[in-house]
Amino acid sequence: MPPDHRRSDRVAAAIREEVAGALAAGVKDPRISRLTTVTGVEITRDLRHATVFVSVMGDDSARAATLEGLASLGHGLRGRIGRALQLRVAPELHWKYDESLKRAARIEELLAGLKHDDETRAASEPDADVPRGDGDERA
Repeated sequence: MPPDHRRSDRVAAAIREEVAGALAAGVKDPRISRLTTVTGVEITRDLRHATVFVSVMGDDSARAATLEGLASLGHGLRGRIGRALQLRVAPELHWKYDESLKRAARIEELLAGLKHDDETRAASEPDADVPRGDGDERA
């Protein structure tokens, strides 16, 4: 892996920590849900643009409001990130809802349903090891 990829990975991880720390410390924008988690950051090779993935507990309106609040908070966070990471140019932040947790929960739900169906089916089928009682049992 070329050295510039490792640097971008380190910068992305540092941005994730910085944004998560800012959200944990509390932000004044009432649109931003307290149940917002930074799940990841992807950054361009030139370190000019960073997509911050967040998970927001709540309904679609809470998610939309949180993303709006984060977008308005972006400029202040950009300056904080630039100072904390000592970057010549702080990356522009783009916010995106992370669907992976929702998809993972749905997959877990489907797998649990399949397991339950298998257990129900197994309980309703006659046992092959148990003699049937047709009078042909020999000791």
